[in-house]
Amino acid sequence: MAAWRRFSLRSRSGAAPVAAVPSGPRAGYHPALRPFGWLLLKEFRELAASRAFWLLLLIIGPLAGHGFITAVETYAEASGIHGGPAALAQGLSPLDGIFVPSFGAYDLAATLLFPFVAIRLISAEKSSGAWKLMLQSPASMPSMLLAKGVALLGGWMIAWIPGLLAVALWKLYSGSVYFPELGNLLLGHLLRVILACGVAVAAAAVAGNAASAAIATLGFTVGTWALEFVAAGRGGLLEKIASYTPTSALRIFEQGEFRLNTVLVTLLLGVAGFTIAAVWLQPRRTVFRQASATLAVVLTFAAAIAAISFLHPSWDLSENRRNSFPPADEAALARIREPLRITVNLAPEDPRLLDLDQEILSKLVRVVPHVEIDYAGRSRTGLFEGSQEHYGEIWYRLGARQVMSHSTTPEIVLETIYNLAGIAPPSHAGEIPYQGHPLAAEPAGAAWIFYLLWPLVVMIGGWIQFHERS
Repeated sequence: MAAWRRFSLRSRSGAAPVAAVPSGPRAGYHPALRPFGWLLLKEFRELAASRAFWLLLLIIGPLAGHGFITAVETYAEASGIHGGPAALAQGLSPLDGIFVPSFGAYDLAATLLFPFVAIRLISAEKSSGAWKLMLQSPASMPSMLLAKGVALLGGWMIAWIPGLLAVALWKLYSGSVYFPELGNLLLGHLLRVILACGVAVAAAAVAGNAASAAIATLGFTVGTWALEFVAAGRGGLLEKIASYTPTSALRIFEQGEFRLNTVLVTLLLGVAGFTIAAVWLQPRRTVFRQASATLAVVLTFAAAIAAISFLHPSWDLSENRRNSFPPADEAALARIREPLRITVNLAPEDPRLLDLDQEILSKLVRVVPHVEIDYAGRSRTGLFEGSQEHYGEIWYRLGARQVMSHSTTPEIVLETIYNLAGIAPPSHAGEIPYQGHPLAAEPAGAAWIFYLLWPLVVMIGGWIQFHERS
């Protein structure tokens, strides 16, 4: 008969054994999937035993509901509800008006709430000694960490239910849903939580206790905020690094753009966190060996991320093509083969620079094969630049030809580039502009669902879970 090795994995509350890992073949089990299946079952049960997870579920419903209800009311006002003045229909997009505000609660949860759930899966086993028992099982270290990652993503999918309910309610209100941009937004939030899990698991593995791991995780988050602030409008390597911070990366998906390098870099950062955790969770290793292995992991992933950052494929999945020029302009700009260098003499705080970045530069990078942007303004306000007489100038260089302009209007900038490249401006005849989706609807029933029904379901589920364990 097959030999079975059982070991008990108790949570901090002293629960009964929650996993049994078989060491031999048994009828009804696939030899390759059986150990991982037991690990996955154990991790899901540990997740269900986490009070932090149930607290996350309890909070996320009202947070997402408040964002959705406020967004629907604001959208209805802009659409002219009750006979009020209506905004331009072209400016009413469900992505900006409904989905981004509704799922904004998940960015907050991934930053301040979900890391504590991930930390507990590591710290609780380290403090109770259960991790040493797991290391004696037939399962490998990658399998054990992969099971934790899958369980955490499964828990995050459960937390997504209020957000998906908001989408369903919007559809019931006869709202428009453009699924490519909605799916892209959900992908951005999924990548956001993968990165958060990687950081939290690595911090829990390195730190001595859960409190230290939580401080390290929040320190990482604050550090990314500071990096993004310092790099704003600076250009060069610093801005390139800051574009992969969690907030900056998520903002790309909220704009309806899918960038291949952002997706791959975020995934690699999350995997790097789990890899560092595997280094520090190995038993009988000196701190020097663990630190050396961590440095090797960091250098390896840094080299891979640096290589991936040069990938430029991206797709505009927004319904209103906000990240793209009109098709005729894109076809004309794609014919430019010489390197285009743009020197911007505007301070980071100048609103003209924001307009230039959003309306022109970010779109040029997607279309023109070779674009180099140099932000010459260094001070925050531009008041103390070395050469004030050149402030506000934008220089365009194509080969040996260059021209200067002060305008940040897309039409004038494109005309300047066409003249510099010797290309005739294309015709826009027959192009149909984005019509928008105005909807003067009220969030009927949403308050009952998010403020009463969801918390009630979570509290009942939590009570059943902890009552059975007790």
